[in-house]
Amino acid sequence: MSRFTPRYLSAAALISVTLMVSGCLSNDPEEVESEDDAGASAAEPAGDNAEPGEEVVIGFSGPAAGHGWIGAITEGAQAQGEEFEDIDLRVSEGTDDVNEQISQIEQFINDGVDAIVVLPFDGAALTEVATDAMEAGIPVVNVDREFSSPFAARTTILGDNYGMGVSAGNYICEQLGDQEDAVVAEIAGIDSLPLTQDRSEGFEQALSDCGLEVDNRVAADFTVAGGESAAANLLQAAPEIDAIWNHDDDQGVGVLAAIENAGRDEFFMVGGAGSANMMREIESGDSVVEATVVYPASQAADGVRLARLLAQGRAMGDLVQSDVPREIQLYAPVVTEENVDQYLPDAFES
Repeated sequence: MSRFTPRYLSAAALISVTLMVSGCLSNDPEEVESEDDAGASAAEPAGDNAEPGEEVVIGFSGPAAGHGWIGAITEGAQAQGEEFEDIDLRVSEGTDDVNEQISQIEQFINDGVDAIVVLPFDGAALTEVATDAMEAGIPVVNVDREFSSPFAARTTILGDNYGMGVSAGNYICEQLGDQEDAVVAEIAGIDSLPLTQDRSEGFEQALSDCGLEVDNRVAADFTVAGGESAAANLLQAAPEIDAIWNHDDDQGVGVLAAIENAGRDEFFMVGGAGSANMMREIESGDSVVEATVVYPASQAADGVRLARLLAQGRAMGDLVQSDVPREIQLYAPVVTEENVDQYLPDAFES
């Protein structure tokens, strides 16, 4: 879930665009354009975008589903393909082999698909082939891990890694902001990734606003085993902790195992990504997990919806400038016992 060029929309824009993409993409029904008009270079009036249009072929490529969040990404894309009768969605086998993913995109180009949705294993490595698709007249929707050139995608859909850190830090400030000596710990993901750096930066800055700082920090690797090992080291190094932010709920399964093994419960924990596992911990009311920050697993599903509009020459009628935006960044809400019922039905399993 890496990022290369952070760009941020206002909070109001984030919320409005998220609602548009996740729900019906227009509220102003009009007649859907004809097949002849669908390929026009200028977007047609949006109409009711849920109504069937010209059938389009969309290719989807993503990493191997060795992580709950990645699995949910692919499942979401497939579900959107099945929801619309005018989409023929062709899903490549998930792979963490960059060369294999490049070959998948090349095959989509050779097949002459109408649009491509791709979550790159490595955005920089797939930039050239994505640019080739764009130059072939195939709109590319880039999901989560950004390409290194703006010419490689028509539209980019991102989560908000910096915003995740801010949301987690703000929650901890709300609970501990009046305790100047509170001990805050952080269990990061892979430190070399820009996404981890963005999350940590947002977290640190949010804490500083209420006079707190990160006292103990370790890094894991987004896996259960890595989370357990990193958490065990943290707990051994810090005899007293008031709050922990764990960047990733998949590695959080291991973090909770380490906490249980250590017999520690003097702190509360905030998760990251928004897995169903962590939401059930919150719901139970007897776990150290009090909250988790959502990193939407709907990004590829949203990408399929937007690829459909792009391929059919449709627009987004909820915007004054109704063409599909160049970039959409999804919001990072905090899930607590007060709102867990709202988010749990759509959460992914770690």
